[in-house]
Amino acid sequence: MSVSQVAPGLFLSGLDAALNRSLVASRDVTLIVNASGLEVAYPHPDSVKVLQVPVQDQPHAPIDRYFDSVAKRISENRTGSSLVHCVAGRSRSPALVLAYLMKCEGVSLRQAHELVMEKRSFIRPNAGFWRQLMAYERSLFGRNSMRMTNTCCGLLLEAVDADDTPAYCVNI
Repeated sequence: MSVSQVAPGLFLSGLDAALNRSLVASRDVTLIVNASGLEVAYPHPDSVKVLQVPVQDQPHAPIDRYFDSVAKRISENRTGSSLVHCVAGRSRSPALVLAYLMKCEGVSLRQAHELVMEKRSFIRPNAGFWRQLMAYERSLFGRNSMRMTNTCCGLLLEAVDADDTPAYCVNI
């Protein structure tokens, strides 16, 4: 059971942590964003609000439909902390947190990814979610800090510097 604090008042986890009443209470969670694709009966008091994000962990799934609404709900949650979860806390929920960080914290996708990786090193949004995140970054900032690159080993995610020079690659 792993919960990662990504920023003050923002946590990322899998389903098991979100179902743990004492863990949720100890982190003063008042908003749970459920991106698991499952209907969940949480053992938490009514003071914990739940936002359902009904999306599957499939590359074609339109997670970008939820970027703005999730970011808005997290930023408006002034009564406590927010916990964003999916089943494992590896793909859907990190994608939503990356979008939130870009939209509300004003950081690039690369900076958001580095921040989240520092706190939760095993995140791995699927390739379709990366494409949607890159399109979202372009709509927010007019440029991209990450790009997809075809290699002999398959598709890789590449972080780029301001001058479009490759900085490092990430397996997807």
